[in-house]
Amino acid sequence: MAALYLRWLGYLNTRSAARRPPSGSRITARGMLAQVEPGLRPTTLRDIECLWLTAMTEAGETPVTCVCFSLAGYTAGARTRADTLDVPLFTMDLTGTPQPVNSAADELVAAGA
Repeated sequence: MAALYLRWLGYLNTRSAARRPPSGSRITARGMLAQVEPGLRPTTLRDIECLWLTAMTEAGETPVTCVCFSLAGYTAGARTRADTLDVPLFTMDLTGTPQPVNSAADELVAAGA
């Protein structure tokens, strides 16, 4: 569902990332790197920092937006760090539909790709 949602936002040609994270999966498209955390533990501050660092490393001269989708939500530290780094956070509701968690996610939904 995350890949379909990203396509709806305008990130076409989404695909699985070549480098897998320690948990979950990653999706890439031009100008975007997303991590999907399907686990039952909340996404942590470290998860957000690793996603952001990976996006910055892969960006080169082209800006890359990193996005996180989590089934179990986020720790308080993860939400604070995501707000500081301007990382859009989404949770997946029971139907699998992403729901924005922070203002960066609201802005991404409003503006699209």
